[in-house]
Amino acid sequence: MYLLTKKTIIFALVFIFVACSEQQNQVAETGQTLEQTVHTPYSEGDAIPATAYIEHNEVYNAESVIPPQCYTKTQGNNNPCYACHQTYKDSPNRPNTMNDADLQGEYQFSDLGTTNHWKNLFVDRTKLIEGISDEEIKDWISQDNYSEFVNKFSQDPNWQGEVTPIKNLAKPSLAFDDKGLATDGSHWVAFNYKPFPSTFWPTNGSTGDAMIRLPKAFREIDGQFSTDVYFANLALVEMTMKETQSISTIPLSEQALGEDVNGDGELTTKVENIRLRSHYLGDAKNIALSHLLYPENTEFLHTVRYIGVNDDGTIYNAQRMKEVRYMKKHSFKDKAELASEYYLEAKEKHFENLPQVHLLGDKGVNSNMGWTLNAYIEDAKGDLRHQNSQELAFCAGCHKTIGSTLDQTFSFPRKVEGARGWGYINLAKQQDAPNVGEEQGEILTYFQRVGGGDEFRQNKEMLQRWFNQDGSVNSKKVTQAQSVYQLITPSAQRAIKLNKAYLSIVREQSFIFGRDANITAATNVLQQVDESQSPLAPEHRYKWDMRLDWNKGLTSSQVKVD
Repeated sequence: MYLLTKKTIIFALVFIFVACSEQQNQVAETGQTLEQTVHTPYSEGDAIPATAYIEHNEVYNAESVIPPQCYTKTQGNNNPCYACHQTYKDSPNRPNTMNDADLQGEYQFSDLGTTNHWKNLFVDRTKLIEGISDEEIKDWISQDNYSEFVNKFSQDPNWQGEVTPIKNLAKPSLAFDDKGLATDGSHWVAFNYKPFPSTFWPTNGSTGDAMIRLPKAFREIDGQFSTDVYFANLALVEMTMKETQSISTIPLSEQALGEDVNGDGELTTKVENIRLRSHYLGDAKNIALSHLLYPENTEFLHTVRYIGVNDDGTIYNAQRMKEVRYMKKHSFKDKAELASEYYLEAKEKHFENLPQVHLLGDKGVNSNMGWTLNAYIEDAKGDLRHQNSQELAFCAGCHKTIGSTLDQTFSFPRKVEGARGWGYINLAKQQDAPNVGEEQGEILTYFQRVGGGDEFRQNKEMLQRWFNQDGSVNSKKVTQAQSVYQLITPSAQRAIKLNKAYLSIVREQSFIFGRDANITAATNVLQQVDESQSPLAPEHRYKWDMRLDWNKGLTSSQVKVD
């Protein structure tokens, strides 16, 4: 029932020669040689290019919601699973009731899902990237492909999806002020957050950022934009997502707000702390806060970028974007409604039914949890294009069906707390803070639980930097690191290789086979899952909260961001 039928495979094979020919023409336009195209990295009999599946609307992987990391070999004690799969039955007010911590202890795949379809994991790209010079890749990543992307979609009369322009987004220092507020009047706000372990660590392939935008009523008072109202409401959203009673904020005028927000009984012109309250402020004063849930029509924008390398070897968020990802909470669902949706998800998984992904055409994907997800990715020339249905289905795997998320999001609950967290992401201004309920730094804990610096334990540079020869973590060295930047960014040499590896995937347009920028073939990854075996021994399964305890403060060192 779950396996691809012979008819489907034969259908795809019929078109392989036409598809290969078209792919050669597409690749030739990027400057890649014919020899590179003909000699694909895939085995004979398995050389159907990704473009053929897309062109002929053949589903390559109906279980694309299972990310590559789920196929990691654990050896019974290396646990990267805990970061996603969690149960919080001791938190009855938590809206996310997926409660999937059992996935740390057992495989629950459909018949189709037991086969690892992410075959780009097993490609050794060392030969493929030899033809890309350092000068070529540095020139490639320094190009702004976002501005033209916005122009193209905003001028397309047939485009029905969202358009989210931020002027100068390729160069964040121009796009945002020191509070993170977009300088173009779009009201997007960038925030400094700790990247989720460990796919989003720069050492494992990409840099990135995140922006939030609250609805118009949350930004205004009496119909007029107010920075005081906006940042006060942003602080209230942060408090409800972090379950805190008060939080620091950028200086606010209580007189402009017309409310005593710090609870001292006075209306002053400058307060730097706000207390939790029942309702939002300004023109959103009639909207109540909802525990661990964003207001309706909250938007997030997330760019995934190449790894920029300065002349001095420091790392920054490159101008060129690999992907632009967008989320909008198109409808508000309360805890009871969400519980019903999570129950249906759990039921589908129990009966090993294939996932249902509700596609909305230009608008992206409906998560069924109140969110619309949309995403864009580079075409073979490097221009950002709308992701096709198979590529979009990948998004639902993390933003829908895992237990650790808060209202289906990752980045905002991990924002540096309070006033210090408003502004463009800067890893050098973060220390390795512990997760809520834990004592030692999150990154040190991850190293110890996973046995490596990435889910696949194949990042040799991380192993050499932070691990002893016997495979144990060098805890002293990790705790002496001055910042998160020092812990999770690659050397300039590794960054350049990772950029080249990803560019080879772009030229192949093989994203449905995997987007991970692996330099060499993965060795600690299962190609076939044996469900009769438990992935992890009981003593190596963990409870975890993705939120962080920032009480240790921040470092003062900084690096250039562009």
